[in-house]
Amino acid sequence: MDHKEGQYKVADLSLAEEGRKRIEWAESRMPVLMKLREEYSQSQPFAGYKITGCLHVTKETAVLIETLKACGAEVAWSGCNPLSTNDSVAAALALGPNGDGDGVEIYAWYGQDTEAFYWCIDRTIDTTPSTTLDDGADLIFRVHSQFPEKAQDIIGGSEETTTGVHRLRAMAEDGKLLYPVYAVNDAETKWDFDNVYGTGQSTLDGILRASSVLLAGKNFVVAGYGHCGRGVAMRAKGMGANVIVTEIKATAALKATLDGMRVMPMEEAAKVGDIFVTATGMKDVVRGEHFVSMKEGAIVCNTGHYDVELDLVALNDIAVSKRTIREDNVEYTMDNGRKVYVLADGRLVNLAAAEGHPSEVMDMSFANQLQAHLALIRRHEAGEDLPNTVLDLPEELDQEIAGIKLETMGLAIDTLSDEQVAYATDYSAGT
Repeated sequence: MDHKEGQYKVADLSLAEEGRKRIEWAESRMPVLMKLREEYSQSQPFAGYKITGCLHVTKETAVLIETLKACGAEVAWSGCNPLSTNDSVAAALALGPNGDGDGVEIYAWYGQDTEAFYWCIDRTIDTTPSTTLDDGADLIFRVHSQFPEKAQDIIGGSEETTTGVHRLRAMAEDGKLLYPVYAVNDAETKWDFDNVYGTGQSTLDGILRASSVLLAGKNFVVAGYGHCGRGVAMRAKGMGANVIVTEIKATAALKATLDGMRVMPMEEAAKVGDIFVTATGMKDVVRGEHFVSMKEGAIVCNTGHYDVELDLVALNDIAVSKRTIREDNVEYTMDNGRKVYVLADGRLVNLAAAEGHPSEVMDMSFANQLQAHLALIRRHEAGEDLPNTVLDLPEELDQEIAGIKLETMGLAIDTLSDEQVAYATDYSAGT
């Protein structure tokens, strides 16, 4: 399965050396995935299979891609967001670890338009995948809508994000999902670490790179108090911001309140907020009337997967002028004279304006991805007929990955004795 010359389209191959250094840095911070690479590169469990991915082309993703290849897979890849590809990493992946062209099939560059975005996905599907790996389900949706005949030869897939899992569960409930998909997002070592600590830190990183503002003392509005929103709120609070949360779910709003956040509707928050971050997965969270209510100099951004959470069509209608004030920062002057600043064109601010989640936390998420595809292939080879639905990774896998992570951090934990294990299920023990 040698890499064929020309099986890539990236921005600039001359950036490959820079990208390779980034990948090597990520490798040094991702011990779990590197341990799995060492283990499975011996047995080559993916030999004879093609894994096609549509996921942000970052240095961390590169470690996953090259791990899959080292374990025997033929790999084809595209980015899952027009503004999240690191062009140096894409170049390094195309040329391979030694820079000799023995890389992976990759179609990705920063700043794609919609046509180019789907063209890249389609190229990775040209040769039918064995399994698919998604972040936002664009690849899966593309197979279902444009190449349904290929689905019968696809063993299964995996999905990285909350938004993607929700949509795939809806497809499965409607009987429209054509092959099984593992919900990697729902593994505890993903959602309670990547979503919380990764999104929290990287979102603030993106805001600071695009604006360089002081967070301390600012009214920092977080729309949505799920795992991602909670992570952003925690980190903003830790930087001294006065955090306000907007929610539609009563229990989430109550959690935010008990965590020390102020809770109010967006209509009220729009009038007092200095910085706004959406993390909901829903469209039109910040609308035209909210932009009009904002104070002079308000900063608005999104950290949800799709760019629909901010109604930028309405903002463009309201604005009398706009200009790029600095990289990833557009100044809109509205007809009331106030200026509002939108970061990263409403795309994921942590990836479009920064480098995405830290390598250490993606280590566990991508270990789950590798294990999901290993499970799909092993179950296929065992002749198991999986239902066309969304599958959960086993809880014991979570514990295994977390255990490896603790080990690499030099930490140890207690274990239950045989007597304690028996006690845990002894319903006759009494008080």
